[in-house]
This record gives sequence, C-alpha cells and structure tokens, in this order.
Amino acid sequence: MCGLLQKKWFIRLTKYWFLFPIIGFLLLVAGVFFGYGENSYIAVHDNMDLFLAQYQMLKNTGTFWKHGVDVPFLGGISRDNLPSELSLYSMLYMIFPTYVAYVLGIIGKILLGMFSFRLLAKELYPDRYMTYRPIIYMVGFAYGIIWFFPAFGFAFASIPLCVYLLIRIYREPKTGWYLALFAYPLVSYFSYHGIFILGYLVIAIIWISIRDRKIAKSLIGALFVLAAGYVVCEYRLFGQMLLSDEVTIRSTLVNPSLTLSQAAGEMIDVWEHGIFHADGVHEKVILPICLVYFVLQNLSYLFKKQWKKIFHDPFNFVMLFLVFNSVIYGLYDFEPLRTLVEALVPPLQGWQFNRTIFFNPFLWDCALFLLLIRLYDKGIFTLWVANGIICVAVLVVIVTPTRYNDLYTTCYNKLYEYHHGTEVDAYNYEQFYAVDLFEKIKEDIGYSGEWSVAYGLHPAVLEYNGIATLDGYLGFYSQQYKEDFRKVIAPALERVEASRIYYDDWGARAYLYSGTDDSVVSSAKTVYATDFDLYMDPEAFKALGGTYIFSRINVSNTDELGLEQLGVYTAEDGSCTVYVYQAE
Repeated sequence: MCGLLQKKWFIRLTKYWFLFPIIGFLLLVAGVFFGYGENSYIAVHDNMDLFLAQYQMLKNTGTFWKHGVDVPFLGGISRDNLPSELSLYSMLYMIFPTYVAYVLGIIGKILLGMFSFRLLAKELYPDRYMTYRPIIYMVGFAYGIIWFFPAFGFAFASIPLCVYLLIRIYREPKTGWYLALFAYPLVSYFSYHGIFILGYLVIAIIWISIRDRKIAKSLIGALFVLAAGYVVCEYRLFGQMLLSDEVTIRSTLVNPSLTLSQAAGEMIDVWEHGIFHADGVHEKVILPICLVYFVLQNLSYLFKKQWKKIFHDPFNFVMLFLVFNSVIYGLYDFEPLRTLVEALVPPLQGWQFNRTIFFNPFLWDCALFLLLIRLYDKGIFTLWVANGIICVAVLVVIVTPTRYNDLYTTCYNKLYEYHHGTEVDAYNYEQFYAVDLFEKIKEDIGYSGEWSVAYGLHPAVLEYNGIATLDGYLGFYSQQYKEDFRKVIAPALERVEASRIYYDDWGARAYLYSGTDDSVVSSAKTVYATDFDLYMDPEAFKALGGTYIFSRINVSNTDELGLEQLGVYTAEDGSCTVYVYQAE
C-alpha cells in the first residue's frame, strides 16, 4: 500500500512539475520587491527617469482623466501627451501607490504573458493540450518573465492573446469575440505594437483570402474592430497625431543614416541579440537550439525528397518572420527608404517603423515551443530533454543581468551590501526620488509651484515630488519649446559638441548640460563633474519663468549667473545632497 501511494505521489509530482518553478518564481518576485519595498533597485533608464515620474505627476495633479489641461513639466504641456487613462497599466497607478503599482505591473505582466500563451497554444493544439500542458505553461512562463520595457510590459506580454482572439474570430466570428478584440487595446499600445498588428493583419487577410479562395470577411471585420479599439483607448494620442497642427520635435529628429552593408550588419546583430527594450536573451539558449534544428530538419526534408514540406513547416515560417522583422529594423536606418516612407505618409515623420523587432521575443518562444512539442511527440526520453531545455531557457532569463532585470539587480546589490557591509553606489527606489528630502526642501523655501530645473539629477525626481519643471524627458513635445529651452542651455552646447548633437538631433531630454563633461546627470550616489561652473543663460531661464535650480553640484559661478544659494540639504542616510538656488 505504501509503495502504491508513493507511486501515485510521484506520478502527481511529475504531472504537475511545471507549477513549482512558476509558483516559486512568483513568490520570489513578491517576496523580494514587497520585502525590501522601496529599498529595491529599479531600472532608471526610460523608467524611473520617465514613466514612473509621469504617473506620479498625474496622480499629484489629479489629471489622469482631465481634458484641456496642462501638466507641470517641460514648461507646461498638454495632458494628452502622456499615457492614456484607458489602459490597465495606467489604472494600476490610479489605484495603488506608484511603487506598489510598478511591482504589480511586473507580476501582472508575467501572468498575462503565461496565460495568453496558454490560450493560444490550447486553441492550436486542443487534442494534444493535456500532453503538451507542461511545455505550454513553461514556454508561456519563459515569455512572461522576459524583462521587457516596464511601461509597456503588458503590451509585449499580451501579443499571444491578440493572436488567439484573431484565430477565434476567424474560426467562429461571434459578437463576444469581437467585443473581446475591441477591448484588447486596454493591454496594448498603439505606437509600439498596435499599428504593426494591424499591418500584419492586413497581410494575413490577403494571404488567407487567396488561400481560401474567398474574402476573409471575419478578419476584415476584426481589422476595423481592433482599429476602433485603439482609437477609443488611445484617443489622446490620435488627437495629438491627427488633429493637432503643432510642430513637434519629431520634425527635427535626425536618425542614423547607414549604407546598405552597415544596415545588413545591424539586421544580423538585432536578429542575434535583440534590443534592450525587449531583451529575451534568446541568443544564449533558444537561438542556437532553434538554428541547429532548422538546419537539421530542412536537410532531412531534402534528403527524403520532401522539399515541399520546407514551405509548409510552421517552424520555418516563424524563423522567416524573425528574419523579416530584423530586416525591417535595419532598413529603417537606410535613409533613402525611410525618407520615402515619410514622403508617402507625412504624419509618420519621425515614427520608428523598425519596432517590428519588438515582436521577435514572442516569435523566438514560438519557435522554441514548436521544437519542444516535436520532442514531446518522439518519446519519453526526448520529452524530458524538452523539459530540460525549457528549464534552462527560463533560468537564463532569470539570472541574466539585463537592463530591466530588477529582480537580479536587487538581489545582487543586497547580497553585495550584506557581504561587504556597505551600500552600492547605485540609488535604490527610495533614494532616487528622495521624497522626505524634497518635502523638507519645499517646506523650507516655501515652494508654491514655481518653475524649476534640475542639474546633476534627473528632472523626473522633481516631477515625482510635485515640483514644476522647465526641463524634462519626453519624445513628443513642441519644437518651439525645444528651441526656447535651447536658449537656456546654449552656453553648454557651444562648449561640448557631443551634447549639442544629442540635443539638436534628438532633444527628448531637455536637461541642463555640463559645459565640460558629456553628462553630469547621475543615477548613482557619486556625481562625476570636472567643472563646477554652470553653463546656462540666466536671462533665457528667467524668460521661461524659471525660479529655482535644484542641483547635486555646488555651483561655483553663482555671482556670474545671478543666483542665490538658499540652502544645502542632505538626505538622512547621506545618499544625496541637493544645493538649492534661486534666480535673483
């Protein structure tokens, strides 16, 4: 009897083995980020210096749902330039404190990616679902835990959900499925994914109509329903793109101009390594395994004189799709083609149509899934080989220190601090925004909404703390304001050519620049500055309404600039010192 129970226990354990790493990882994520709280180490680039501060600013000003109002950064820009309120990710920030919303976003992204992949796989393999279930969950889990660009993690993770809904509509065009597709943009983002999904859908409609020898009416309906969903959920974005006559910084954006050979090199590089906003570290495990399988499988077709199977194998289609997206990425930097697209469709000027690359992490996991289920079909030995492969692929994603792998960064830094008895130089979440410090500063100087700038720190820190900024970081704002703010920083740009090119050719970061160093804006506790003079035009600063300068650098030429130092403030833990100046 005892042996029988052990056998049943072992069978149950092996049957549901995939739940252990999934549940264990989710508990680890929750334990680390909620256990350490705001002492966790969160990625700064395009994250804490951008969207987190904007969400907090919307909360501070109560403008999530308001219309016809400006928000207090970059001299005051329309609320419509910021993320839509009709987004599940945005709603997290409306409901929860910003840090809690961020962590819930990470957990939600994992669950969304995993269960979206499960829905898709079950739809494609209904008869074999129970057999493939472990690998379906694990591949979906591997996709969900990729450390995508955090603000758009839901949009990345939900791609398989969109494919699932489109397949359901094609097979069973019922009202409920159309309504679900209409609501899909709540977890997507038009500029990063939506416009490409619509483009891919047009191609699919043409191909399926030819294959079936009849018009794919259900998918044509899906095309209009999905487009309408994006317009509704992102009505602010569409209003700014289509109804506003304001000239934005996109009009002066200077993109790389590569030769065809250089563009080809970029295609290969991004196919192999991906891009940091969507770094699935596929080159470590998934790529080599899929590449070897691709070669062996297609050689097998040729040797067996089954060459037609090469063109019908879905694995080959996915691999071709990966190449296509990578080619588009490289061609974007080939100026003649980019100029042609902008000439044909002027509203797309400055739009990055090379974002097709954002779909490659999903496609790599699809390719791996197709390979693994074929191993499942061959027998018990290859089944456990497949399980081993996906476990290694998952482990690689977890332990690779990519830019947005906050779990790795937090655990590594905490272990370092425990072992060495001292904190790392990087700021944790609490230290970066220094809320208590800035509350003290605002109280002492009697701050009441005056326009300010940051020097040596990201303007996002001021925005997060309810301070109105003339500077800021945004990829879509008035060209006129860019030129007005340039007058403020002209003395610095004239001295450092790299900074001039960075601002004039891009301009999304309207910051105070150093007149000697490439950058003094630091996300670390140490500020590296070789010159303590501040190079700015004080008259241009006052012309924009500027009053305060919050600096991590003790400015040495205050008399020359007509600045009065109001005080020096240091955080209780000594992690940050801020010098406060007022224009006289």
